[in-house]
Amino acid sequence: MITDLGPGEVFVFGSNADGWHAGGAAKTALDRFGAVWGVGHGHRGRSYAIDTMSGFAVLEDEVVAFLDYAADHPELRFIVTPIGTGIAGYEPEEVAPLFVEAPDNVVLPDEFVAVISAE
Repeated sequence: MITDLGPGEVFVFGSNADGWHAGGAAKTALDRFGAVWGVGHGHRGRSYAIDTMSGFAVLEDEVVAFLDYAADHPELRFIVTPIGTGIAGYEPEEVAPLFVEAPDNVVLPDEFVAVISAE
């Protein structure tokens, strides 16, 4: 569980399209890192929301948009939680491959690193 961030770090979490950050990492993002209730996508405060609840095709698109954003912001370090593996119901083996092309400033959770390393 991430409770603090260093300078220039951004907490990346799974959300729903409506931005109802009521539990899990989304609640942490809301309480600690500047996520905004009602905003389910993108960078707010020291957090970045990725919609994981609107189907896998949407999740794929959201990850592509996030990776582009991260590449455009090399001054930031993005700490990714195991998005999609909680209430959204996906397995790390499904979500991790979406991050294979992540830029160096994206830090993946151990679960995703293990899957990517095994491929």
